[in-house]
Amino acid sequence: MTGRIVNIIVIILEAIGLSVSISDRKWKIFAYYTQISNLLTIVSSIVYVLFPQTAFSGLLRYLSSCMLTMTFLVTLFVLVPMGGGFRNLMLSGNGLYHHTLCPVISVLSYIFLESHVPVWYLPPVITLVYGITMMYMNHIEKFDGPYPFFRVNHQSVTATIVWIIILFSVISVISLLLGAV
Repeated sequence: MTGRIVNIIVIILEAIGLSVSISDRKWKIFAYYTQISNLLTIVSSIVYVLFPQTAFSGLLRYLSSCMLTMTFLVTLFVLVPMGGGFRNLMLSGNGLYHHTLCPVISVLSYIFLESHVPVWYLPPVITLVYGITMMYMNHIEKFDGPYPFFRVNHQSVTATIVWIIILFSVISVISLLLGAV
């Protein structure tokens, strides 16, 4: 199966997941890293289908693959154990598409079927800017969450610093690993 065909499948799955997310959350989807990574994925997949094997499509696919991997890992190893529930977050609603199917299919396509244009520092920088923005919005009480580790007014400064270090380290490792394949 070619990368174009797989990306068409990803576009269809993303459209289904995004329709569920948008109907549930409206404009607040932009507060979720999960939604941002999946929006980037549908855009990168469309660009890839239209212009495969270009530097721009390769860069977008790399960035979305890193962010989707982060989404998958944080959901599975942080949010599920914190009480979100595996079935709820990974196998139902938009989670089936945005936490499981799209990340797995899209990242495997990127690794095995597509050209790679890694810019290793881009995913960590985008993730850090997103995280600091959401922590600030939580701090000034303009937003609550959407993830427990952003609720800076409900945790110690030490916990906030630890979360920043852990999450930045994870996206950096993902970025380096996907850049090396």
